[in-house]
Amino acid sequence: MEFFSNVIASKGDFVVETGATLYMVLVTSLIAGVLGMITGFVLTLTKEGGLLENKRLYWVLDKFVNIFRSIPFVILLALISPITRAIVHTTIGNTAAIVPLVFGSMPFYARQIENALAEVDPGIIEAAESMGDSPLDIVFGVYMKEGLPAILRASAMTVISLIGLTAMAGAVGAGGLGNLAITRGYNRFQNDIIIVSTVLILILVFITQALFDFWVKKIQH
Repeated sequence: MEFFSNVIASKGDFVVETGATLYMVLVTSLIAGVLGMITGFVLTLTKEGGLLENKRLYWVLDKFVNIFRSIPFVILLALISPITRAIVHTTIGNTAAIVPLVFGSMPFYARQIENALAEVDPGIIEAAESMGDSPLDIVFGVYMKEGLPAILRASAMTVISLIGLTAMAGAVGAGGLGNLAITRGYNRFQNDIIIVSTVLILILVFITQALFDFWVKKIQH
């Protein structure tokens, strides 16, 4: 137990920072999930051959997604700091971190949704069109129903990626387990803090993957 003396002395901090990580992940998942889902569906509907083909709109959204997916998250934190400050009046803390986390995860999720919807059998869509279904009917009656397992798998991938981004955001004062690992573990040479922080992050990842795997199996059976 002597090796984990720093962890024992900081157990209260672990509770607080685990809560901070969950807060950032849950709020960002909600905001980025809604925006990413909408963007992914619009990309699918407006692409060439889509139900609402619109090359200009698709081009704009496609470039937006590609650009923000390509920017390293650490640089993105600094790049959109004026936007973060304008929205939450600070660039430090858990709530402030949500803004760059949304910008970092939403484009990734939008692309994953587009790829998930591309797996839906075009024959089913054509059959729905021939029966007179509107684009909105096809979105909810075909894409959402037939593409749900792939959408859930894309959601799992995005949330797991987001957990990693919160740890990275912690390195610049966002709070959470990443912040604890850097400021208390790395900067003070307390390796037990680093190890336990990493284990807790891995546990969150494993729980997330297990939950989404369970949901996918429930749907497919």
